[in-house]
Amino acid sequence: MSENHDSPSNPHLNDMSTLDKPDSNSTKLGSPSTLASGDNDAPTTLIEVARTAGVSPSTVSRILNGTAKVSDEKRQAVMDAIAKTNFAPNQMAQGLKKGKSMTIGIVVQDISSPFFDETLHGVDDALKGTGYASVIVSGHWNAAEEIERIRLLLARKVDGIILLSGRITDESVLQFSQHRPIVSTGRDIHTDKALGFKLDNEYGSWLAVRHLIELGHRRIAFITGPSNNCDAAERLTGYQRALQEADIPFDDKLVVEGDFHESSGMRAINHLFDTQQQFTAVCAANDLSAYGARLSLYRKGIRVPEDISLVGFDDLPGSSYTTPPLTTVKQPLYEIGRIATKALLNIINGEVVETSIPPLELVVRETTRRTR
Repeated sequence: MSENHDSPSNPHLNDMSTLDKPDSNSTKLGSPSTLASGDNDAPTTLIEVARTAGVSPSTVSRILNGTAKVSDEKRQAVMDAIAKTNFAPNQMAQGLKKGKSMTIGIVVQDISSPFFDETLHGVDDALKGTGYASVIVSGHWNAAEEIERIRLLLARKVDGIILLSGRITDESVLQFSQHRPIVSTGRDIHTDKALGFKLDNEYGSWLAVRHLIELGHRRIAFITGPSNNCDAAERLTGYQRALQEADIPFDDKLVVEGDFHESSGMRAINHLFDTQQQFTAVCAANDLSAYGARLSLYRKGIRVPEDISLVGFDDLPGSSYTTPPLTTVKQPLYEIGRIATKALLNIINGEVVETSIPPLELVVRETTRRTR
């Protein structure tokens, strides 16, 4: 799922003159090296944590603020010492000392979607041990709402923003990055303060359709995503390329537009049957659409894969447990969240940013078989 570059202009986008003004009412907090434990005893100090872990106090401090480059064993020793001593770092005090809020903002499009849920797991795991907390907001696939949510995060002085897909333009992302670093998925941008990376959706769709062609299918229906969605357009192109390479004529009657939700998968199958299309396989632009298609086929008494083969795209956690388990193209959703988070923290800390996203791959399960 990806961004749409046709966002409406917003007069508030350029009114950012107050975002970075310091708060004159700020008050000084206590030293982060002497902090309260969970009970009424004397507060545990950073020095005690260091002594328990067998490392220097500066190493503990750097691990807490996410700037330490240490072995996994040393980091784990510090985490164990923190748990043992009930050490509770005052992140606000640490942040003020470094001029940081120790929070990052995350903009998702649909908090209830398993697509974003898996990515957020990767974000959460990448933040462990860094001292950073996250603030999650939703843009609901609406460009104007995304802009307002990003402005809200900037007003709350987050240190950086992760934009998981979306419909605002690259230009808007670059403008916002002048105030805080931004890492965004589904984009191809690269500046000092803005980084985007995207997967090869065309290749992933090509993999799925080629798999069906290799099983002997020639009449392959395709359920797209929204027409104004970049990922959806690229996946349709992959479908068309696979057909062309196999000398299979493209039939636009076999292509039905969906919206990446289960209900659109059901409607697509109903439309194909209502218009009396002949097909032996269905390729859906995402797993949720495939789930809906599977239900519609079931209600029509069509067996999967005995009568019709079915392929999805995403490899959501639930795809291993559908009946039968879904053949799909695996997106490294967890890894995307983890890598995006580490890249953002590196930008915030002025470190070298390296991103290497695992490639898409076909996961063959039980919804595809050779055509009879």
